[in-house]
Amino acid sequence: MSAAGSYAARAMTGRQDDQRESLDDPLGAPADELETGQGILARGRDLAGLSVAGITRRRIAILMAALLSAWIVLALSRQVGEAADATNRANELSRDNQALSAQIQTLTQERTLIQEQAYVELAARAHGLGGHQEHPFSLAADAPALPPDAPGSAAGALGATAARSAPIDAWLDLLFGAGH
Repeated sequence: MSAAGSYAARAMTGRQDDQRESLDDPLGAPADELETGQGILARGRDLAGLSVAGITRRRIAILMAALLSAWIVLALSRQVGEAADATNRANELSRDNQALSAQIQTLTQERTLIQEQAYVELAARAHGLGGHQEHPFSLAADAPALPPDAPGSAAGALGATAARSAPIDAWLDLLFGAGH
């Protein structure tokens, strides 16, 4: 193969070993037509090997590999996101279970308390069910508050002494606070 023929073969396909463009092609034109470049266009050769607008088979393969890689990355990232969501949900359910366990423990303690005899008697008294010597009573909803020196109040308890103070002490307590 001459240098001009080899150059023409590489110009058509970009490959040196392309058999379609060789000078020994039995269906092709003579070598002098190939060297001038007129025979290639006249014969109507296959131009599939030519790159159109810089798109080659290698670039298409790289593009397809990049698209496949991107698709795999997106699919895996979605699965990782779903796994993270499931982990967060499991942690949330664990916290909810701990809160419910604490609530169950509190309710169990309350049940134990209300089953004691002292509580049952107290609740019965609230409904007017007391012993034979007990006299149930209740205050009206609109009853006024008791005065501080009412019988039975803390101020009149046994052994309590009434605090008597001089008027000047009352004024000093008022101006400077108690225990000046």
